Amino acid sequence: MPIQSPFPIRLKEARLNKGLTQLQLGVRMGMDENSASARLNQYEKGKHAPDYDTMKRMAEELGVPVAYFFCETELEASLVKEMSKLSDDGKRNLLAKLLEQQI
Repeated sequence: MPIQSPFPIRLKEARLNKGLTQLQLGVRMGMDENSASARLNQYEKGKHAPDYDTMKRMAEELGVPVAYFFCETELEASLVKEMSKLSDDGKRNLLAKLLEQQI
């Protein structure tokens, strides 16, 4: 039995958290207004998957990192979103602390 991608669930969740319709998100991403809603619907239903460039534009519009779309649990998704807000120095410090705890 094939494993379901978490992408459709994460996409819909992020879009709803931003208070956007499928049409609004698609138009913000530069999609044609006549096809934006249908394309986003196909992505959210898991019938089609966007290419990386499209996924990157989605992530930017929704304020999440691309990795968020592939988190399998809510906890992982929350961690990825919060870590993406850190500066590079903050990320390095967090990584160092996590690695220290493993020793």
